[in-house]
Amino acid sequence: MDNGLKGTLDALVERYNRPAFAAADPVQFPRRYTDPRDIEISALLTSTIAWGRRPMILRDAERLHGLLGGEPYAFVAGGDIDAIGDGNIHRTFFGRHLRHYLRGLREVYSRYGSLEGLAAHIKADTAEAPAWEIASALAAIISDANGGACPAGGSRCLPADMRVTALKRFNMALRWLVRRDGIVDLGVWSLLKPAQLFLPLDVHSGNTARALGLLARKANDRRAVEEVTAVLRRYRADDPTVYDFALFGAGEEGYLR
Repeated sequence: MDNGLKGTLDALVERYNRPAFAAADPVQFPRRYTDPRDIEISALLTSTIAWGRRPMILRDAERLHGLLGGEPYAFVAGGDIDAIGDGNIHRTFFGRHLRHYLRGLREVYSRYGSLEGLAAHIKADTAEAPAWEIASALAAIISDANGGACPAGGSRCLPADMRVTALKRFNMALRWLVRRDGIVDLGVWSLLKPAQLFLPLDVHSGNTARALGLLARKANDRRAVEEVTAVLRRYRADDPTVYDFALFGAGEEGYLR
């Protein structure tokens, strides 16, 4: 372990893992709710469109929640899904993709009561990589709820190939749902422990991780996520994804420049 690097990472966590962080981050949307079902659905849908420029993500997440009447669980349980139009929601995510996802979520909440209920049903807490197990089960339910049909351009809900995907956005949603430090992440789940989470790896965090010597693999794929998370567990075995804040912070503070 590089104690100097750990000190740098820990300092960046202290700087960025603060309540004020949420004001400019997509996590602000699930933080609006108190019902765990609202929080889950908001986390899933917000993370699904969390790619690109942050101001655009925040603007479009606001639009998405508006389509649900600001009440995610109530809409999933009884809203008129088919009334959602085909308009653009975020970049390549359109109304047809949202309808596709919502039909699957309706089935999840009807069968299991919550996403955590689904995770418990498949015993995700006993898996080596819980995120991929839960995402696979969710994707199968979404497909079944839509009769196996896919919207034009693909579902845009979850990645198609779980063997290789970094599963960045879903891992981010799980970070929000599972980490329970009472600062930014909500920690409404009890099934999984923070130690079981994997880093939400994207282009920016991947480049930062490589610059810091935390990641050697060049591709931002599942193997890279497993590699960098294993390294981060040497620093914080109980909570490796807390360093997601540090990797973000290193980029913000120009560590690479």
